[in-house]
Amino acid sequence: MRDEIALQRDVTRAGKAKALLENELLKEAFSTLEASYLKAWRETSARDVEAREAYFRAVNQLAKVQEHLQTVVSNGSVAQADLNKLHAEADRRKRFGII
Repeated sequence: MRDEIALQRDVTRAGKAKALLENELLKEAFSTLEASYLKAWRETSARDVEAREAYFRAVNQLAKVQEHLQTVVSNGSVAQADLNKLHAEADRRKRFGII
């Protein structure tokens, strides 16, 4: 288990990432960009491989940003569980006079 400071940092980051994922303006930005990239991709000629690949990469990068934010949220949940265990253990030690 990592130290309490690192765990708390992950919990804090998770809260920020969750706020971003739930932010209506950011959701709109992701949706608008994805629709725009897909539309542009569909409108390219089949021979314009470079442009089609660029739009394909752009759509995938949007998904990777969202996945990264979701991973930060998930890691924060694990960190919170670890913090809870750490605090419970500290409480047990205090009750039994181990500390």
